[in-house]
Amino acid sequence: MAESLRDILDAAARGVFPPADGGTSVVPQHGGRDAGVVAFTAHSVVFTDEVDEGWVHKTLGSLGCDPLAATMNARFLTAFGERTGRVTDTIDVLLTGAPLPGRPEVALEEVADPGHPRVVAARRRRDGVRVWAADGGVLVLGRGVGGRLEVAVEVAEGARHRGLGRLLVTAARRLAGGEPVWAQVSAGNARSLRAFQAAGYRPVGSEALFLRPRAGATGVSARAGSAGCSRSRS
Repeated sequence: MAESLRDILDAAARGVFPPADGGTSVVPQHGGRDAGVVAFTAHSVVFTDEVDEGWVHKTLGSLGCDPLAATMNARFLTAFGERTGRVTDTIDVLLTGAPLPGRPEVALEEVADPGHPRVVAARRRRDGVRVWAADGGVLVLGRGVGGRLEVAVEVAEGARHRGLGRLLVTAARRLAGGEPVWAQVSAGNARSLRAFQAAGYRPVGSEALFLRPRAGATGVSARAGSAGCSRSRS
């Protein structure tokens, strides 16, 4: 199995996954911002610099639940957050889409204003953020977990049910510069999941991302920008 988080993600984007052996691998964080858990089929990856492998396996073993689901058990995620001082707010479906040639099929205008609300929100959890506006929607690309290219979209209430979400996430694959695009979608956001899958994205696992709380924040979600086609999760 690959040793670094980025290697694991790059392999998954090609359809090559960790062995389905019921195990859990613990690897270093790619950077100081992001820690968490990715669960593939019958194998999980915990990426952290703040707890050791022994603590992870001991805590998982104490849960008394199905080991194949232990890393996404609420008790493990709670213990991980308490141990690291980090916060999370959801378990997301993790999807990836291969890059596409050609130009986007929807008219987009890049937003250069660094104070734009979408830019400000995205920069809390992504680097190299770029934002495009469409008629009725917004598309965001930036570097997230493991340095991967992540997409988030927002569709205005009055522009929904017209296929705009699908067009925007397809456009992300055409703007990707030849690399895979990743998305995290709340499992209950069926509308977004349908849009991503209709645009050719494949579900590859689940993910719980842990970030450090922002200074002065009280009860503020760490995952304010999870990808999706609804205003509440994009």
